[in-house]
Amino acid sequence: MLFSSENNIAAGFLIEFGVSLCRFKSLLGACRAAGLLCALAMLLVLTGCPRQNSAQSLKRVDLRAPEGQPMMLAAYQAWFGQSNHINVGYSSLDRVALAHQIDEAKNLGIRGFAVNWYGSGRTSGKDLEDRSYALLQSLAAEKDFRVALMYDESEDPVHSTDEAIRDLTYAWEHYVSPQAPGSSAYLTYHDRPMIFIFQKGGHTDWKRVREAMSSWNPQPLLLYKDVAPDKANVMDGFYAWVHPDHGWTQADGKDWGEGYLNYFYSKMSSKYSDKVAVGAAWPGFNDSKASWSRNRHIDPRCGKTFDDSLRVFRRYYPESNPLPFLLIVTWNDYEEGTAIEQGIPHC
Repeated sequence: MLFSSENNIAAGFLIEFGVSLCRFKSLLGACRAAGLLCALAMLLVLTGCPRQNSAQSLKRVDLRAPEGQPMMLAAYQAWFGQSNHINVGYSSLDRVALAHQIDEAKNLGIRGFAVNWYGSGRTSGKDLEDRSYALLQSLAAEKDFRVALMYDESEDPVHSTDEAIRDLTYAWEHYVSPQAPGSSAYLTYHDRPMIFIFQKGGHTDWKRVREAMSSWNPQPLLLYKDVAPDKANVMDGFYAWVHPDHGWTQADGKDWGEGYLNYFYSKMSSKYSDKVAVGAAWPGFNDSKASWSRNRHIDPRCGKTFDDSLRVFRRYYPESNPLPFLLIVTWNDYEEGTAIEQGIPHC
């Protein structure tokens, strides 16, 4: 379970300052009020690992930037409850579970989910993600929360463009357009809806896709994963994603991606300053539980990977020119070891 906003008060005192027994005793009364979660924070102190919990790290970034920027988002997987994915204790079609996730995310300062989505009916067995997204958007509309589609590009070398046009037209009609149910919850930037593109085969002709979208009002913003110079003329922005500096070659996982983030922010703040930048932070990576595993690994480093990746953007975006969005990778991808839903692992 995550730390709640009530627990953050006591737990924050302990983790930030509670490395001595006398301070520990002086705050004991406050901690009793916070209950079990505060007791877990006490354990961190007594075991000599005064790292920040996920709630503290996220809240600090959200509150330090002017006017709440960057807006904190989290990547979200809506595929649980299917036999080809691991059992995480809930179904992505469980209304109560999804409502609870939104509440917990809001407690951490996260204001929206970018939801992995494959279209409707394109791939056998992927309709669950579409139904889950529809439910999530309806709940978000009730709870003053934001959602956006992270469209998983087709890998079909022949039909990917036609599939993208069909899928995104469906998305426009059912989720994105101002007339769509629950569209008040759809994430926008300067009143334009944002659609994240998770590239796969790279065969899609995005110029054709843009032409097919030309009559839509307001025009969606398309954001491509990673800085992609060859897509700059058809994309409105780029978003960062978990990635080590030198590929997935280091067996010890010590390459946590600082160089990748430096490159992303450097390019976005200079060469592509006219485009929407969505930064990223991640707690680590381990795809050993995934059916598609390639034995890729980034060491969480006792919570330091998450904390360090949260901070890099400030080298390039001062308060006078704030980063508009920061994406936590991820809320609940347990199969790739990036989930923060249950907190950040510490030593």
